[in-house]
Amino acid sequence: MKKLFIFLWITLTSTSFASECEIDREIRFAGMSWLSNQVMVEIERFMLEKGYGCTTSVETGSSLPMLAAIGRGDVDIMSEVWINSISKAWNKYVKEGQVKSLGNVYSGGVEGWYIPRYLAKKYPELKSVSDLPKYKHLFEDREAPGKGRFYSCPIGWSCEVINQNLMKAFHLTEDFNTFSPGTAAALKAVITSHYKRRKPIVFYYWTPTALLGKFDMVKLSMPPSDTSGHICNTNPECQTPYPGSYPIAEIKSGVHTGFFDAAPKLVNFLSKVKIPTEDVSKLLAWADEEGAEAPEVAHYFLVHYESLWSQWVPNDVAKHIKAAL
Repeated sequence: MKKLFIFLWITLTSTSFASECEIDREIRFAGMSWLSNQVMVEIERFMLEKGYGCTTSVETGSSLPMLAAIGRGDVDIMSEVWINSISKAWNKYVKEGQVKSLGNVYSGGVEGWYIPRYLAKKYPELKSVSDLPKYKHLFEDREAPGKGRFYSCPIGWSCEVINQNLMKAFHLTEDFNTFSPGTAAALKAVITSHYKRRKPIVFYYWTPTALLGKFDMVKLSMPPSDTSGHICNTNPECQTPYPGSYPIAEIKSGVHTGFFDAAPKLVNFLSKVKIPTEDVSKLLAWADEEGAEAPEVAHYFLVHYESLWSQWVPNDVAKHIKAAL
């Protein structure tokens, strides 16, 4: 009898919500291929289903097709949009009133050139990209004696062009060769191999990522970013490359305007979702170590980061989410 009572209590508390969902159909999320997006989607889905009594689904695709889908209303929510890469299309949909931007979901994405912390401690004068020529011997390219090797973006990524222009802008082409791995997995593998053997390496990377959540790296300094200079750096034909940092990446969330108008409580919740970038990297590092899938990482976040996510929802909604965990 006691076990039956406990079962009934759990059942009732898991199906009784603070209020009925404002949307009387499935809420459709845009699901992209990278893990941080998948985790954010699963966090928001769990909170909508367990806290607000909604039903949800995920439509998968790449950024531009999913942006077109949310513009049409075929998708309701894009949980993670890297604005720098699709700014023209994003701004068009927002300006035309088809999409509502809800603000940044992370404290900012960072791109740059890195070296391991153990190397920075051994060579404390190696602080900036401009210092690299003096230390090219540390990063010897075995295929080109006398030159160092810089590990750039995977082939075909837009940052491959940017890094090539930065090499010219910082006058590094005589001292370094640029090596572009075929895939992101190949880049991660070579960095991991060097790090575990405590070997020197200089490379491009970005956050939030599992690798920078797992390994202690130092970003080499560059002069401040310049808008027109960065635009030129994105062009393979740039005549005067600019020697400056990548801009901080804007990572926003957005909803279709129809959803925005129909679900003010849900929009209020979604607009408060924000996770510090370093915490996202730590989550991704945990997923990498554990071999965890996105739903497992979302559950780990909700269990271990209650003090953060409980600020996004009213107390009664938070209670239902905690009960479901």
